[in-house]
Amino acid sequence: MSADAVVLPCPSCLVKNRVPRSRLKDVPVCSGCRTRLLSDHPIPLTDANFAAYLASSELPVVVDFWASWCGPCRMMAPHFEAAALALVGRVQFAKVDTEAFPQLAAPFSIRGIPTLIVFENGVEVARQSGAMAEPQIKAFLSPHAR
Repeated sequence: MSADAVVLPCPSCLVKNRVPRSRLKDVPVCSGCRTRLLSDHPIPLTDANFAAYLASSELPVVVDFWASWCGPCRMMAPHFEAAALALVGRVQFAKVDTEAFPQLAAPFSIRGIPTLIVFENGVEVARQSGAMAEPQIKAFLSPHAR
């Protein structure tokens, strides 16, 4: 990663896009499909995009492993959304539905949900289980936010 630019994968087509750091707040779009590269909402990850998205992002990616039947997951969801909005351009936010994609959670030995895992260059660097409010999420991510 250069000091003046970062590579961001497109959440739609997975094309890698180099974006100058000075333009991260300018709502950069994909050079291929014109989709916004930095969303103020968590990006849903699936079998089709999980590995490529994590490996391609030069910004840290925090993934919320959750399920729709989980009460604490539903309670935390608006706080996760608010943290995503507050940290646009510093951390990428994503979600994995463990009911729909249990094979994505299995390699990470997810024992309880919600679980947040921070990935840098596709490698897990931090983890926290249990529901958190926005300030707690931001505090958890502060060592990783760029």
